[in-house]
Amino acid sequence: MNTQHLTIGKAAAEAGVSVETIRFYERRGLIKQPPKGGGYRVYPAEVVARIRFVRQAQRIGFSLRETEELLALRTDPHANCADVRDEARRKVAEVDEKIAELLRVRAALQTVIETCPGRGELQACTILEALDATPREPCAGAREQKSKKEKMR
Repeated sequence: MNTQHLTIGKAAAEAGVSVETIRFYERRGLIKQPPKGGGYRVYPAEVVARIRFVRQAQRIGFSLRETEELLALRTDPHANCADVRDEARRKVAEVDEKIAELLRVRAALQTVIETCPGRGELQACTILEALDATPREPCAGAREQKSKKEKMR
């Protein structure tokens, strides 16, 4: 296959994405839209490699914004491997926070499930009662910690 002159359809097929994904990446600035040649756009093989990089970064949890940062690091003459490692460590910390939150949600669900008798009238359903309850305000310390995390981003 001639990888020097790819139409958008062929580039998409080689990269394993849809044409719409390529257009979306172009709008986001992740890849450059090539000029038209002969009535259609001709994509260089490097675009396919870049699309694959973006998709792989997404698969392991990086957002498109974070992927843009990784791509920028890749071309920054002053960046080094430690910079990329720092980005990956930040992502691991974010994943750990999400896991902790999911574990809290799971525990809360388990608690309401355990208090439910599993039978009787809906008016006496402890799960629905728990969902109707007024949520408690987080303590001041939790609000401060959340605020600090948001400022760091």
